Formats: sequence, C-alpha cells, structure tokens
Amino acid sequence: MEDSELLRKKKEKIESLKADGIELYPNDVRVTHTAAYVSERFANMDSDALGKIAERFSMAGRLMAIRDFGKGSFVIIQDRTGRLQAFLRKNQLGEKVYSLFKRLDVGDIIFVAGKIFRTRTNELTIDCDELRLLSKAIRPMPEKWHGLTDIETRYRQRHLDLIINPHVKEVFVRRSHIIHMIRCFMEERDFLEVETPMMQPKAGGAMARPFKTHHNALGMDFFLRIAPELYLKRLVTGGFERVYEINKNFRNEGISTFHNPEFTMMEFYQAYATYEDLMALTEEMFNFIACELFGAPKFQYLETEIDLTPPWPRMSVRDSIVKYGNIAAEVLDDVASIIACAKGLGLSIKDSDAPGMAMMAIFEERVEDKLIQPTFITHYPVEVSPLARKTAGQPEVTDRFELYICGKEIANAFSEINDPVDQRERFLMQLKAREAGDDEAHEMDEDYIRTLEYGMPPTAGEGIGIDRLVMLFTNSASIRDVILFPLLRSKEE
Repeated sequence: MEDSELLRKKKEKIESLKADGIELYPNDVRVTHTAAYVSERFANMDSDALGKIAERFSMAGRLMAIRDFGKGSFVIIQDRTGRLQAFLRKNQLGEKVYSLFKRLDVGDIIFVAGKIFRTRTNELTIDCDELRLLSKAIRPMPEKWHGLTDIETRYRQRHLDLIINPHVKEVFVRRSHIIHMIRCFMEERDFLEVETPMMQPKAGGAMARPFKTHHNALGMDFFLRIAPELYLKRLVTGGFERVYEINKNFRNEGISTFHNPEFTMMEFYQAYATYEDLMALTEEMFNFIACELFGAPKFQYLETEIDLTPPWPRMSVRDSIVKYGNIAAEVLDDVASIIACAKGLGLSIKDSDAPGMAMMAIFEERVEDKLIQPTFITHYPVEVSPLARKTAGQPEVTDRFELYICGKEIANAFSEINDPVDQRERFLMQLKAREAGDDEAHEMDEDYIRTLEYGMPPTAGEGIGIDRLVMLFTNSASIRDVILFPLLRSKEE
C-alpha cells in the first residue's frame, strides 16, 4: 500500500511538471566530464588552487541524495564512474530553475554544470550555474537506509541492484576486465577467436542434457549447444591450429550457487599439444590474471587464501580417492568392489553401471570438496570421457584433467581423439548408455566422424568456466552474483 501511494504521488508530480511545460525526457545535452575524472584530476588540489581554475565542468547522472537548506542544496550525482557532489544555489540558478530542482526526486537523471570548489569539509563539489532534468523517474528508489538487500529482488531487478549497491557494479567491471585479459593472453600465443553455432542438430561435446527447439522453416529439431567442442575441432581439422571461443553454453540441469543453465565458457584447442601442455598453459594464464588483479598469485576467496603459484599438484582420479577418500587402492582395482563401495556410500549406482561411473561417483562424494588449493585431477575413466584420448598402456583411463579450486571444477581438458575408428567406438559405447537410460550420454555424430576421416592433427583442448573463474577472482559466493541476469523461476507481477 505504501509503495502504491508513493507511485500515485510521483505520477501527480509528473502531470504537474508536464502542465508547466517542463520537458521530462530531453536528449540534447553534451556531457564533457565524469565524476572519476574530476575526483582524480583535483584530488590533491586545495581550495585556493581550485579558485584559480576558470574551466567549467559538466556531468550527468542519477540523483542519489539531496540535502536541502532552503535557498541552497547539496546533491550527490552518480554516473558510470562514481559519485560527485554538486551545490545548487537559488541566487545563482535563478528562481525558475531552482523551483524545478525543488520538484525533483532521488532517482531522477539530471545534468549539472559549473566550476569546481571545495566545501568546508574539503569535499570536491561542482558549484552549479546550470541544471537540467534529463529523465524523470516514475518509480521511487528503494528506501535509503535499508537499500536493496533481498537477494531475489536484487537478481530480478538488476538495474536497481547496480544503482543502489556500487560493489555489484565493480564485480561486473572486473568480469569484463578478466575476459579482456584472457583474450589478450590467448592472442599473444597466436590463438584465433571464432564463433560457432548456438543451435546444433546434434547435442555433442559434453555429457549433459540439452535444451531442444524447433526450426519451422527447415522443419528440423535443433539443440541449444551444450559445448562448442565438435565445431572447434572441425576448425582444427580445417587448418586453424590454435583456436578459441568465449561464448554461452546451455545445459538443461539444476540451478545452484555454482550452476546456471545458461553459462559462459571459453574453449580452446591447440594442435600438436597434449593435455600436459595445457596444464602448464592454464597455470600460466591463471597466475597472469591474479598478478594483474592483485599484484601477486595469492588472494582471498571467502574464508580461504588461494595460492596460484605454479606448479600445482597433479594426481589421478584413483590416487585422489585413495588419498582423500580413505578408500584402499585394492578396492579400486576390482569392478565388483568399486560397485559395492559406491553402493555402501549410498550413491545411486546399479550393478550394470560401468566401473568408471562408480569411481567418479565416489570421487564426487569423497574427494571434490577437499580440493581447496588448485589441483589437477588426471586420468579419468574412459567411460566418462567419450572424446578423450586413451592413455598409452592404460586403456581404461584417458589423457584428461580437471582443475579444482575451492572444491569446484574450474576447467576440463584432454588430449583429443583423432582416430575416427576409436571415436566411432566411443560413440557406440555412449549409445548403449543412452539405451540404458542415461539421457546425458552422447549421440552418434556421423558428420563429426567424417571430419576426423579427413585427418585431424594431434590436438589438446580445454574448457574453462568463465563464471566460476570470475567468482574466484571477485570473491563471490554464488554464480548468480557474477551473471547479470541469472535464470529465475517466473514470478507473478
């Protein structure tokens, strides 16, 4: 009821302004300065020095606070770079303009111009000789002292979240900076950025449940991509020996603090390289970003200090289960024992499941959350790695790693299968899993196998979860804090 009353009064004020011929949404001003520019340029200049500056400054932004002293008022204006104070005097602006100011509200977009001075409290301030209304806000801003604190409201109304909570904007500015650094890092190493299809006739490149759509003109079903992998490897076959993409993937799965159905990933592929080469490259990349952001490879994430100083520990899935899962090595060397162990831990494993699936279920239950400092987990079972090259002399595992930090997977990489016969056998293995009820298993992709038959060079590829990486480097506890518009359940207005 209170909100409705405020809205009613706002609308009455707007009608009054219109009746007096006030233009509510003009578009003819030119802004010459920003809050940050003024603050930084004159940070060390005292009042006497400022008094000698004849330059006139203009800025525009959202009116965030008003302190009214009758014939004079201080206001806070917020633009894209920060906040700056302005001083408005009736005897300088004139009766008409100052009367307009008295009818403005917190949340309105305004333009101010004038010279710079320091107040008695030493705050840089624009002494306004011009004021204009640029955009009248109809809805009231969140109440000043309580702000916008409800988590779901913040995500649903991100525009208000960005206005009211400056630290939120800083997270997304840093996100953009991190992605820029990744691009610079990759381009310096001769990787080419490309774009591949978002709608794909086959959902391949990862073991995940896809979103399905239909193209009316073609009369065909398509899938929103779960990964760009198979297309990027087509490009490697075509001669792009170092290629990467930063873009969206879509997976029809649960939502949590580390999962959003629409997420950003970087995938890259390097010909004539192995998964071990990519471990070194990943260490170098993450260390580079941390040093750019923090000046050192060490930084705080929630309650933990993370140290990205290379080299990072490397251990196989099997060894990590023995070390962290408190499970004897001999248990992992026998199929029946692995299945029995998984069942004993209360995991959803059937007698017919492959031993590699049971081993990974044990790993997720007993090991993942203990991998706090950056750790490469290697040699994943072949059953859960349908696109990874088998390890020489150990055909039951693959040349694959996943990077874990703070108990969460951040990256996944492997030496690629470039043998079309082996790849067909893996797809057939996946088809059996689909027939047994695994709707995340790969489909057969004859076109991709045909690509391999033309000859793909030995290659290694990696996917890095950008959202999770940004969480790490912005000290964010939830993936929703680093995605501007996370997926939410629909809500009746």
